[in-house]
Amino acid sequence: MTRWTVEVDRSRCLGTGMCSSIAPDHFRLEDGTATPVNPSVEPADAVVDAAESCPMEAILVRDADGTVLAPQE
Repeated sequence: MTRWTVEVDRSRCLGTGMCSSIAPDHFRLEDGTATPVNPSVEPADAVVDAAESCPMEAILVRDADGTVLAPQE
């Protein structure tokens, strides 16, 4: 099964909580910034939606081969 990796650039994160409200199973706020619940996830639209909705583009979602899936440039 293909898995994605999820990274949050905590230096860019403003802690708006958009990601944790869109994908609560995948993101949580910790010390005022977002963090992935698990850095390796099964593919899920909610993860991409959360990354695309981040106002600071602090979330990076990659496919197993390293291709950036979100945010789209």
